[in-house]
Amino acid sequence: MINLSKFRRNYYGYFFIAPFIITFLIFGLFPVYNTVALSFTDATLMTKTYDNVGLQNFERLFADKVFMTAIKNTWILWILNFIPQIGIAMLLSIWFTNARLNIKGVGVLRALYFLPNLLMPAAVASLFFSLFSFFGPVNQFMVQAKFMTEAMHFLQNKEITRGLVIFIQWWAWYGNTIIILMAGMTAIPISLYEAAVVDGANATQMFLRITLPLLKPILIYVFVTSLVGGMQMFDIPFMLTDGRGSPSSSILTNSILMYMKFGSSKGHIGAASAVGVMVFLMTSVCALAIFYFLRDKDSGK
Repeated sequence: MINLSKFRRNYYGYFFIAPFIITFLIFGLFPVYNTVALSFTDATLMTKTYDNVGLQNFERLFADKVFMTAIKNTWILWILNFIPQIGIAMLLSIWFTNARLNIKGVGVLRALYFLPNLLMPAAVASLFFSLFSFFGPVNQFMVQAKFMTEAMHFLQNKEITRGLVIFIQWWAWYGNTIIILMAGMTAIPISLYEAAVVDGANATQMFLRITLPLLKPILIYVFVTSLVGGMQMFDIPFMLTDGRGSPSSSILTNSILMYMKFGSSKGHIGAASAVGVMVFLMTSVCALAIFYFLRDKDSGK
């Protein structure tokens, strides 16, 4: 006979976590498994049946210069927006949590910096598209103020378009990074800094010897989540131009390429899945490298 009291004591908690586990298995783990399985097939949207083609999709993928261009663009766009993102967020976080500076209205400033993160990326991309279009406000202002003699096709310029994507990605996410870093910094005991001041340490030494080492878990989270988001960059570069990474494929990312293969005339599900698998593997390897290099070496973990 089942002992109900023992059952409740040992297994009652599983009922609370069951919805999350079931949801993750259906909408998280199964799509990954299905994508990997489809990457080895010639499945398309126009056929009900498909055959196993082994590594053929991956061979074609690596022979395609467009795929290599997409990988390069994705890394360039992510790195060039993440470096100023983490740098500026770290600087502002130090200022906002510095007891000596005692900046007034930190809560208001923090909310203002976080506001761009609340906007939908598609809406932001559409806004910048309107601003920098040929008849947009930027061209009107530049011509009327006589900074330019005639209107310019900003979104047909490779450097300008790539710079806009980098700026939007930075502007939309650096506020979120500030919030996370500030949370980590405020969790560091003040007594450590007081002891360092007594020992004669300056601000730089305290940052390098106290703040950074104790922020490693937070930095790992920031690096990995930003990496995952950067490798899946889609909406902003897609909506900013024609949806094909123009001009000259300068903002063509992995996710846009995957969408192009999926949305082609036949809808090559297998080829699109192969792109997704490569993005997954690349992201996983880089995330593991981040965990390895930022791990706590003193504890041997």
